[in-house]
Amino acid sequence: MLILTYSDYAAPARALAQALAAPLALVQVHRFPDGECKVQLPAPCPGTVVVCRSLDHPDAKLIELLLTARTARALGAKQLILVAPYLCYMRQDMAFAPGEAVSQRIVGEFLAGLFDTVIAVDPHLHRVHELKDAVPATHAIALSAAPLMGLFLRARLADAILLGPDEESAQWVQTVAQQAGWDFAVARKTRSGDRRVAIQLPDIAFRKRNIVLVDDMVSTGHTLAQTARQLKAAGARHIYSAITHALFSHQASRLMRDAGIETLWCSDSIVHACGEIHLAPLLAEAVAASMSPATPRDNSKSSPH
Repeated sequence: MLILTYSDYAAPARALAQALAAPLALVQVHRFPDGECKVQLPAPCPGTVVVCRSLDHPDAKLIELLLTARTARALGAKQLILVAPYLCYMRQDMAFAPGEAVSQRIVGEFLAGLFDTVIAVDPHLHRVHELKDAVPATHAIALSAAPLMGLFLRARLADAILLGPDEESAQWVQTVAQQAGWDFAVARKTRSGDRRVAIQLPDIAFRKRNIVLVDDMVSTGHTLAQTARQLKAAGARHIYSAITHALFSHQASRLMRDAGIETLWCSDSIVHACGEIHLAPLLAEAVAASMSPATPRDNSKSSPH
């Protein structure tokens, strides 16, 4: 087995390689002045190649994956596994207006045509409930970071209330709470635009309590910032946040901190300064299982999406 990664994702991929006791190599990418790229892999490739890279800011990465996967096959790889802790284009799962591309289906079929196995963490599945329906690869494995997150939080805080941002997060937040051994609640969210949300807190006592806002994916930070402001008004003692995918757009971290979130804890699905929740053990177990004839197609039952 060989683990392949790219310079932007070297640290998490190195942790995965260590967990699997497998060698790691970088895919060399050269960008030409006109924007095209050239990739170079170590030659020859072994029978099993694992490509490890999250697909945030995905457009250029998808072309690099295409070139990498086809080249790995040409160099001898018989089994190709994609470990993409953050899986892109999963939110557009239907055409909301005439003529819109259903990008979940298109990108899912693209990846399934390149890789035998696709492994993701907390993929954003809403109307589609199993990863195999979005990515029809031989094995499509959706993992959840919720149990790891619960253990991580329990090691850092004595007690807290876990609060999910909306009704869809209920099952996922419950799994985090079960591992941490804490109470949880769920807010109600109404969205009227990419940066405009209204939050209704549940009717429980937040005064003088520690609160952890938990979410699977954060981009602009407006939902958590708005929730934090209301929690402060309700008298919360300390407010923290635990996030699987830190997709943070420009100023998102500052917006949330200015709203009163004291500490941001994120998984290392995306390389970020707050990426303290390490996914390598979870991913390594899934890679090993994917090489077994009894591989499960999807194990995301603890994910609300």
